[in-house]
Amino acid sequence: MSKVESIERDIQELTGDELSVLRLWFAEFDAQACDRQFEDDVRAGKLDEHAERALRAHAAGESTRL
Repeated sequence: MSKVESIERDIQELTGDELSVLRLWFAEFDAQACDRQFEDDVRAGKLDEHAERALRAHAAGESTRL
């Protein structure tokens, strides 16, 4: 049995309260992982082209106020 399969089996055995706690923990864990990936992508310059295109569009009056 793989590690993921084992985790899936264990999750299925959780009580409702335990599952709620897991959901909250995982949401925070996942958000932090997303933040780290975004920061890594920014440092690597992976978003530079998108930012430059957005800034050019804004300077050309192609953006709208939120």
